Amino acid sequence: MTDRAGAALAVALITVALGFLALVAWADPPPAPPWESALGREHPLTARIWEPTSGRFVTAAALATRLAAARFVLLGEKHDNADHHRLQAWLLRELLGAGRRPAVAFEMFSVDDDATIARQRASTPLDAAALARAVDWSRSGWPDFRLYEPIVRAALEAGVPVVGANLSRAVTQTVRRGGIGALDPAVRARLGLERGLPPEASIALFAEIRRNHCDAIPDESIERMADVQRARDAQMAEALVRAATRDGAVLIAGAGHTRVDRGVPWALARQAPGARVVALALVEVRKDLPDPAGYGPESTAYDAVWFTPRVDDRDPCESFPTPGRPRAP
Repeated sequence: MTDRAGAALAVALITVALGFLALVAWADPPPAPPWESALGREHPLTARIWEPTSGRFVTAAALATRLAAARFVLLGEKHDNADHHRLQAWLLRELLGAGRRPAVAFEMFSVDDDATIARQRASTPLDAAALARAVDWSRSGWPDFRLYEPIVRAALEAGVPVVGANLSRAVTQTVRRGGIGALDPAVRARLGLERGLPPEASIALFAEIRRNHCDAIPDESIERMADVQRARDAQMAEALVRAATRDGAVLIAGAGHTRVDRGVPWALARQAPGARVVALALVEVRKDLPDPAGYGPESTAYDAVWFTPRVDDRDPCESFPTPGRPRAP
């Protein structure tokens, strides 16, 4: 065998070995029970992953493989469900374990936080808790940082970019007061907001906001909330495109932002045409719905849906203030 042939064979063997190691990494199981959320642990959908386009259930390994092939990976959550964050952290570690080095963008950080995050990482690059203190997480209104710490820590340990995805505070206030039309034209153009949602998507968003606020707020307020939602989706898309490494970017956000019909994927289609996007929703099971079809848009507006136990059975409208009924103590 010539030296050149021997070198080629060595390269081929190394390539095969690396491929085998990647497959081993993908074989790691997701976090096992016990679940942290109390309700629905024995539900028939719990722990199952539904793929709406194929109409079938898939394995966690198959989902991880699909995510690894995407440029933009969107991991949608219910903010107060600890199991959702455990699964997000597992998926991110799977991507990193397979050799991917994407940027990680968080809805919970705004673009205002980017400079603070960079300074903190320069000082204590592996300290997730110190980063949370630096951005004043405890006063941000988000759930306890312990839920998100495993995700942040995975990104810090891998040395990948961590960035804010949410609107700046100033832009948020502008939209709340005057809608998207109040934004500077250059900002609207940069975020791709000059084109509105399709009528059916816009109507559905309006109806969802009304329902989520228990039919207790005026139409004008709903319109402003819809504008803020659209602006946030556009900003998150812009943050992903801007921060993306050669391996793309991952978004940690509420599941409402990862919907393919009107959320960040819709904005990405305009800001990064042709980029492969995979949007996941982590969805709590409901005791009266044993089939994915019963969840409506919760199970059809995403590329994949991972069902989990639910935190509680409280009706949020019981404590929502409505005309003639004060907020419950």
